[in-house]
Amino acid sequence: MLKPGVYREVVRVWEDMAGVTLVGAGRSPSDVVITYDLPAGGEKFYGGTYGSAGSPTFTTLGDDVTVRNLTLANSYDESVTPSQALAVRTVGDRAIFDRTRFVADQDTYKADSPNRDRVSRTYLHDCYIEGDVDFIYGRGTAVFDGCEIFSSDRGTPANNGWTTAASTSDDNPYGFLFTHSRFTSDAAAGSVHLGRPWHPGGDVRAIAQVVIRDSWLGPQIADPPWTDMSGFPWQQARFFEYRNTGPGAAVSESRPQLDPADAANFTRERYLAGTDGWNPIG
Repeated sequence: MLKPGVYREVVRVWEDMAGVTLVGAGRSPSDVVITYDLPAGGEKFYGGTYGSAGSPTFTTLGDDVTVRNLTLANSYDESVTPSQALAVRTVGDRAIFDRTRFVADQDTYKADSPNRDRVSRTYLHDCYIEGDVDFIYGRGTAVFDGCEIFSSDRGTPANNGWTTAASTSDDNPYGFLFTHSRFTSDAAAGSVHLGRPWHPGGDVRAIAQVVIRDSWLGPQIADPPWTDMSGFPWQQARFFEYRNTGPGAAVSESRPQLDPADAANFTRERYLAGTDGWNPIG
């Protein structure tokens, strides 16, 4: 249990620390803040840079980690020198975030896994994730249930960034699912993309998988909402929407929709079950 306050720390939950639970004791998630300001491009005093894996304020390497009712932030100012600066990276399996705020700019949250052949699952319930460029990304499986996804204004109305950059392995049917969530922003209308397909190191087996369903999309959403990345066309990725509402929602050739007959295969339970039947929802 963490008392209300601002904690300037880098937190790592190591591989042998399974079952860790962190709970903020405040009335709201903003009452307990864990923050630091490491950029991926920042230089270490003994040489080299932190890299994306070294920059997160909070990293889960162990399994079965639960975080509730607090804020995890990377306060690095990207206007100084543009750089990735992660707030959260999840690597271990079966992580739960409940009423937790993730706040940063570029690459706020990386849903990762130990390697491309292992699937790590994360369930995010009633969370708030804020960022601008590719700020929800990686090869992990993550369900965003009843969350607010906030795209912060970069002051570039022609292109204010991308919400997702999934790199789901081609043999994993489940990447990112957003359900009953809200996509909000203070950016210009039509300036925020829903995502683009990330192929780390040109990996042709990284076939992004993202479903946004039963959610509210604000006016900031661009049309078309999906774009190419590093020479890989978005049409080769697994991007789908389903029954979304709001001024940013639409149905067109550039916005693939789930077939209603297939929608039952893309639920919270299906994404999280894995081989062990994990069900943190109820």
